Amino acid sequence: MTTAETGASARYGAFISYNHADRARARWLHRALERYRIPAKLVGREAAFGPVPRRLGRIFRDLDELSAASDLSAEVRAALAESACLIVICTPAGAASQWVAREIALFRELHPDRPVLAALFDGEPAEALPLPLRRTADGAETEPLAADFREGKDGKRLALLKLVAGAVGVPLDALVQRDAQARVRRVTAVTALAILLLLAMVGLAILAVRARGEAEARRAQAEGLVEFMLTDLRGRLKEVGRLDVLREVNARALRYYGEQDLATLPPDVLARRARAIMTMGEDAMEAKETARARAAFLQANRITHALIDREPNQYDIVFAHAQSEFYLGLLHFKAGELSATEPHFEAYAALAHRLIALDSADPRSAEEVSYAAGNLCALRLEQQKARAAIPLCLEALSVAETMSQREPRSEARWREVANRQGWLADAHFEAGNLDAALEIRRKQVALIERLVARDSQNARNRRILIWAERALAKMESRHGDWEMAARHMRAAIADLRTMTELDTENKELAIRLAEMEAEISLIEGKHK
Repeated sequence: MTTAETGASARYGAFISYNHADRARARWLHRALERYRIPAKLVGREAAFGPVPRRLGRIFRDLDELSAASDLSAEVRAALAESACLIVICTPAGAASQWVAREIALFRELHPDRPVLAALFDGEPAEALPLPLRRTADGAETEPLAADFREGKDGKRLALLKLVAGAVGVPLDALVQRDAQARVRRVTAVTALAILLLLAMVGLAILAVRARGEAEARRAQAEGLVEFMLTDLRGRLKEVGRLDVLREVNARALRYYGEQDLATLPPDVLARRARAIMTMGEDAMEAKETARARAAFLQANRITHALIDREPNQYDIVFAHAQSEFYLGLLHFKAGELSATEPHFEAYAALAHRLIALDSADPRSAEEVSYAAGNLCALRLEQQKARAAIPLCLEALSVAETMSQREPRSEARWREVANRQGWLADAHFEAGNLDAALEIRRKQVALIERLVARDSQNARNRRILIWAERALAKMESRHGDWEMAARHMRAAIADLRTMTELDTENKELAIRLAEMEAEISLIEGKHK
């Protein structure tokens, strides 16, 4: 099989190898590569690895941390076997990582004819490029060419193009020239489209007021334009980096919606508006623009409230109103405004129970009840009302257990059960019910141990187990069971020490280890 054939048959366009400390860079690079569209004039041309594709395709980036594992997981090995190229994020942390080195070695062993590309983000090449990357097939050391993302070097755009050119096997000059031409055309076209749509929306709104006979048709056209602007056009503006135009689109849409008389609009139009504004609010939350997010969610809540007054038993409408109540509560909760959080979380819980009454078979119903009860549980604990939190935490746990029994093979469902057990144990502990707290914490530890036994390579479950054992040890020491407390704390420390030894750049783990070593000293002092 030729290089071109193996590249074409690969499931992933690229595999990103990186150290845990560089996860933010890996996430950015992952998105940039998957979004990049190769200029049309190059698509289909024969290149070193076959015809040039429209996009690189799916990019693999391991989301589970490897620091607690003894070897690469089966998922990572399979992804390496099915990737057309390997991209290594090069930093001093990456160069020191045994996992990055193993991934490079395994990829070269599996695919000696596929490209291995260096993305230099930090440090000098001698300290940032992993040793396997600097070694040729005969063992000699060399310094491979790298896409240099460092400040003052290639710059993000050129460095990204270097990676794309290396991945698809086209000359960099050809890609740079055509990318620049395509980018100018795309930015111009998308910006012009956004401005035209803004003008069209304003014009249609004016015509709808002036020409009553055509008001509904004009309004429908305006609504369609707004929905397009907040969905398809929004994605295109993000892609070409015109966030200034995107903000203007969002602001104009908010003004447009705010000017409407909701009492006169049909339910489907109201629902469309609510969905669009929810999208804007979620984008604002992601960008940490709290004021803009709050304005959007208030507007969405106004719409869903009007909608549910007309259709109180329509499932999707109840669901939409529940989301708007949740988001408003979440904004207050994150700001520490607990009294303002309460009415929204209470309303969310009431709506979640209404969903169960309307359609208990819809899996969203049980999920919303679990989330709503869990939110109120957390709120009561923040309010230092532990006894009031207990029944809410118990309700969230009970629903999570029911969902996990329906999907017994879903690891995520069982992790949710463990999470709910932890909250309930904390609530009992804060309420002074130490025996109940101990019993629940022991069940939680036993559950997570079963998850770890299923897949010892899963670092996420290993880490959850460490924190659960630590919490259990603290409760046992409060109960006076010093021997059991010491046993659980030692087990947690041993696992955490393994993590820190394999991931020396992770300062958070080092801080937790120091805290736990101080805690075990106190426990062992009491035990003696």
